[in-house]
Amino acid sequence: MCRLFAVTSEEPQSPIMAIRALDVMREGHDGSGVGLFLSDLGGPFEELKGAPILSGIFTNEGMKRLDQFMINIGFMTKYKMSIKVPKTSPPPGVPKRDRYLIRAYEYPESWEGLSQEEIDYRLMMIRIQLRQMGDENQDMIVYSFWPDVIMIKELGDPMTVAEYLQLDREELQARVIMAQGRQNTNYAINLYACHPFFIQGISTMTNGENTAFIPIREFLSSRGFPGYMGYQSDSEVFTHILHYTMNRLGLGIEAYKHIITPLQDKDLEQHPNGGLLKELKHSCRRLIIDGPNCVIGVLPDKSVFMVQDRKKLRPGVVGGRPGLYAFSSEICGLDASIPDRDKSKDFQPMHLDTAIVRPDRQEVKICNQMDSLPLPH
Repeated sequence: MCRLFAVTSEEPQSPIMAIRALDVMREGHDGSGVGLFLSDLGGPFEELKGAPILSGIFTNEGMKRLDQFMINIGFMTKYKMSIKVPKTSPPPGVPKRDRYLIRAYEYPESWEGLSQEEIDYRLMMIRIQLRQMGDENQDMIVYSFWPDVIMIKELGDPMTVAEYLQLDREELQARVIMAQGRQNTNYAINLYACHPFFIQGISTMTNGENTAFIPIREFLSSRGFPGYMGYQSDSEVFTHILHYTMNRLGLGIEAYKHIITPLQDKDLEQHPNGGLLKELKHSCRRLIIDGPNCVIGVLPDKSVFMVQDRKKLRPGVVGGRPGLYAFSSEICGLDASIPDRDKSKDFQPMHLDTAIVRPDRQEVKICNQMDSLPLPH
């Protein structure tokens, strides 16, 4: 099993907060890797909300190829943050890298006047192209290219990696943070298999096993959307299913569980949106997951959520106070991050629940699958 932790806060937090929560849950991960997703950024990136930020790991030769590629397509560097690797050998289990890159860019002048949908598509395609370039020469690992998003992933124990890369720096503070401590179930470790996963402003991470991975991957890959690719992990499809739910079906987070864990037919007969949900269950039946899985994710509007599948065999809890909430695999992770909360209000989502903290961060909202769906007009 992996261990998951996410925090949403009115005040920017250090990723070390999330790493410490993983550390107290260390019996649930083997130290084979750590993944971080940061958004609603503080520090110097707060002034660059609209600028796309590139996150990844590069060799020196890969940096030269990146610079030439970005210049050729009209992107100029607006701000960069260097994570300088100590000259000494890295800690055991952590590979030696040339450069961890976090760089914000100016849009090309030729992009002026483009629709937001077109901009979003082009940013995704640039990330895919850079990833493919890196795969060819093994000189680039590209996690994200998106405004107000930083992603860092590395092999090794989470706390060891955080200390080695000095992740407690002010430039990396954020109001929304997701962190995963890996339990390696993929044999050969590939950093693209490390959670969280990301596509066009949507990110998720999972603790569990998705044995329905193959039909889900085949369905998504057949949609003709270039972003549905990769799949070094069976959990990446959770991110893409959510993207499909919101961007292709035009539905909100409240409908996500109706796609991945639809209600039984007898319950649909009594549901206020039963007709629509029957159609969704039929047309999206190949997106139904098989668990156990606990999924934590972030939406483009910075809402944070947690869902469980029907088996409800992976732990998960949400708690906090107005202005500061956390989502954790275990209560001890919650205790480490928000010890002064009202613990009687902690909530452990069951198989019908979606727990959501909206961007105002004032409460945990619980959506039940038996409730009426808010539908787009």
